[in-house]
Amino acid sequence: MGAWSHESFDNDDACDFSSDLLDTEDLSIVEDAFNIVINSTGAYLEAPDAARAIAAAEVLARLQGNWGVRNAYTETVDTWVAQVKVAPDEAIRQKALQAIDRTLEQPSELLDLWQESGKQESWIAAVNDLKQRVQK
Repeated sequence: MGAWSHESFDNDDACDFSSDLLDTEDLSIVEDAFNIVINSTGAYLEAPDAARAIAAAEVLARLQGNWGVRNAYTETVDTWVAQVKVAPDEAIRQKALQAIDRTLEQPSELLDLWQESGKQESWIAAVNDLKQRVQK
């Protein structure tokens, strides 16, 4: 797992998502990330897809003014959020919540990886905090 912390952007896949986000001025890439995860119901959810959906949910939370941890890995997204004034609607927020819930359900590679690391409690707490910030 290319993660160095339980925070949403502290992994390779989320950093890649941040870079991809810079090429957009809307929420299409964010919604695509949610759709991939939502459509995996019943199938094995790959870790990169789950990590991208978590990063996408962070984008929504930030667009709503519900900022999470800010660090060197969030700078790209934080800058994008400040420049692109997009208001998430209820439909995309509901997709974000579905994607978050799906990431925390088996079969989920990302959940498996965090369980194997022995640090799943910190990660699950961070994901649940994100869920609360998306709901506000």
